[in-house]
Amino acid sequence: MGVAFQDYYETLGVERSATPEQISKAYRKLARKYHPDVNKGAEAEERFKEINEAHEVLKDEEKRKRYDALGANWENGQSFTPPPGFEEMFAGFGGAGFGQGASGASFQGGGGFSDFFNSLFGDSMGSAGYGQQGFGQQGFGPQGYSQKGFGRGQDGATHTADVEITLEDALEGAKKQITLQFSEPGAGKLETKSYQVKIPLGVQDGKVIRLAGQGGKARGRGKDGDLHLKIHFRKHPRFSVDGYDLRSKVPVAPWEAALGAQLPVRTLDGEVNLRMPAGTQSGQTFRLRGKGLPKNKKERGDLLAEVQIRTPKELNEEEKELFEKLQSVSSFNPRG
Repeated sequence: MGVAFQDYYETLGVERSATPEQISKAYRKLARKYHPDVNKGAEAEERFKEINEAHEVLKDEEKRKRYDALGANWENGQSFTPPPGFEEMFAGFGGAGFGQGASGASFQGGGGFSDFFNSLFGDSMGSAGYGQQGFGQQGFGPQGYSQKGFGRGQDGATHTADVEITLEDALEGAKKQITLQFSEPGAGKLETKSYQVKIPLGVQDGKVIRLAGQGGKARGRGKDGDLHLKIHFRKHPRFSVDGYDLRSKVPVAPWEAALGAQLPVRTLDGEVNLRMPAGTQSGQTFRLRGKGLPKNKKERGDLLAEVQIRTPKELNEEEKELFEKLQSVSSFNPRG
C-alpha cells in the first residue's frame, strides 16, 4: 500500500537546487514561526513536525541524495511506493529491508516521522521492535539491526536561538546563563535546558556560536545535534556599532568649537580627554584609536567621536549682550 509523497523542498519553500545554507536559513525562519512557544494549536504543531522532517532529510547529504533519486516529477500528497530496485541503489541504508519484508509485514514508522520518511529511510531511530517483524533478509533481523541495516541511528536536530549581549559583554568577554525551550520531533512536549555560555572577545553582532552536541538528542548510535547561538548587540544609549568601531556624538558649546577646548569623552572603559582644535565644525569626527570593540586579545577598533555644536536655549541678559556684540563686530558669514 502506498503512502503520501512528501515534497520536502516545497515544505521549506526552497528550490531543489538550494544550497545547504539556503535550506538552513529557510528552516530557521519557519521553525521560529511555527514553534509551539509562538504558535499554539494542533495545526501549527503538525506543521512544525513537517518542517523538522523536511530539514532532517535535506540537511543530510546522504538522505538528500537518496530522496533526490526519486526524481522531481512527484507531487505533494501523491500516493507513493518506492520503485522496484530502489532499495538496491542504496544498499548502505539497509538494502532490501525497506517496504515489505520476508513475512509481508508493512513498514510502519516511528520516532515522530511520517510513513513516507520511514518508507525511504526505515526506522533510523533504532527501535528494537522493528527487528521482530522480519523486514527482509538484508534489512532488520530478529535482534534489531542487521550488519547492513542502520547501524548509526538518528542524529539529533540542530537547535538555534538568539542571544542578546551588551557592548560591555563584547568588550570584556562574559559568561551568560541562558535557558531555552525546545520541542524535539515526536516528543510531544517542550524540554527546558540551561546553558552556561562563554562570550568570546571579538564577537560580532550576528556571529553564530556553535555548541557541539548541545542540541537535539540522538537516537540509537547517532550524534547529538548542535546548538547554534546567534549573537545580537543590545542597543546602547551612547554608542552605535560600525564593525569593530564604535560611534558616539560629543556635544560642544559654540565658543568651545570656535576657540578650541579639551573635552571629556566617554568610552566603553572609562573617560578620556579629546583635544579639539579651534575652528572645529559641527559634524567633524575625531578618531580615538583603540577605544572600540576588541578584534582579539591585543587589538581593538576605534571610537569615532562626532562633534555636535549646541546653542543655549535661553540666554541671560549678559549672555545676550555678548552675543549681540559678537554679531555686530564679526565678519563671519556661515552662508558665504
